[in-house]
Amino acid sequence: MKDAESIQVRLQQDGPIPLDVSLSCNTGEILVILGPSGSGKTTILRAVSGLYTPASGNIRCHEEQWLDTAAGVNLPVQQRRIGMVFQHYALFPHKTALQNIMIALQRYTPGSKRVTAEKLLRTMNMEGLGERYPHQLSGGQQQRVALARALARDPGVLLLDEPFSAVDQQTRRKLVRELVTLRQQFRWPVIHVTHDLNEARRIADRLCVIHRGKTLQSDTPDQVMNHPDNAEVASLIGHYNIFSARVVEHDQDAGTSRIEWNGHTLDAPHRPEFEPEEETDWVIPADSIILHRRDRPSRGERENPIAGHIEELVPLGENTSIAMATGREQSLYLTVPTHVARRNKLSQGGDITVSLLSESIHLMKKIRG
Repeated sequence: MKDAESIQVRLQQDGPIPLDVSLSCNTGEILVILGPSGSGKTTILRAVSGLYTPASGNIRCHEEQWLDTAAGVNLPVQQRRIGMVFQHYALFPHKTALQNIMIALQRYTPGSKRVTAEKLLRTMNMEGLGERYPHQLSGGQQQRVALARALARDPGVLLLDEPFSAVDQQTRRKLVRELVTLRQQFRWPVIHVTHDLNEARRIADRLCVIHRGKTLQSDTPDQVMNHPDNAEVASLIGHYNIFSARVVEHDQDAGTSRIEWNGHTLDAPHRPEFEPEEETDWVIPADSIILHRRDRPSRGERENPIAGHIEELVPLGENTSIAMATGREQSLYLTVPTHVARRNKLSQGGDITVSLLSESIHLMKKIRG
């Protein structure tokens, strides 16, 4: 394994916790594992750290074999260079912030322990707070101490188990920004677990979607969000507009593939790997459905115009969420600025026409079996 691929993980077992996981994380990269509660995210981190041993697995970090069940290799926790931060901080309540960090500096002399711990506190914007006890610190400050303690181990990989979920939104945003900055400074691989899609999109260099212990897709956030591998991934990453259709034809010159959905013929980007008459799934983001305004209706052929009526209209501050009935019990979901909804006099039960941006329609192979 090249140094760029700092850690590689392969885990398999049928039970008691099913696992079929394959992932890697590069130096200086944040890999976010995203999945719903109970999907196996924390179990993966426990396996990497050595707290859990799967039936079959292989883990290498910086050319060092941590786990190879076939060869009988399984390094204990203390021999794996990991830094780990938990959701609930796990600080010693009877020790100061400085002392909590110094615990991780066992190989240092007493004098250098304090100097190093103080330096880490400064790095975490905690200068002057080293003598405070955990109960004297805010949630965000406690999490910074926990992160500093993890860094004190000089980790080969940093493992983060939903570390920001116990703090308020404003503090969470600050901690996320600080994590991204620290990653650039220290250049270790980071494996971050969360079920928060917005958090994942903000910090991930690579996004790994898992469900029921299985890796479904691993790629850049943009690729996963805009080109999910299948309908299951699309649903897990928060898409609402997921439908089935039939491929009609391909037009290579125009760069389009035509599909039939719900009585409508739609143009999508050219995907010749789908055969004519093949049943396919497709998805379109809610922000790629464009409202036809009353004063300037769209007539572009490639805009895939769809008419219907408003089933549900929910103002959500600056934006308004709309469920649009299109017939045959299938609805489209879109979001428009609230001032646009008011200007166009949109109301529940009223008529509405939209365009589905062809370049945003993504075709997906149907899951068989």
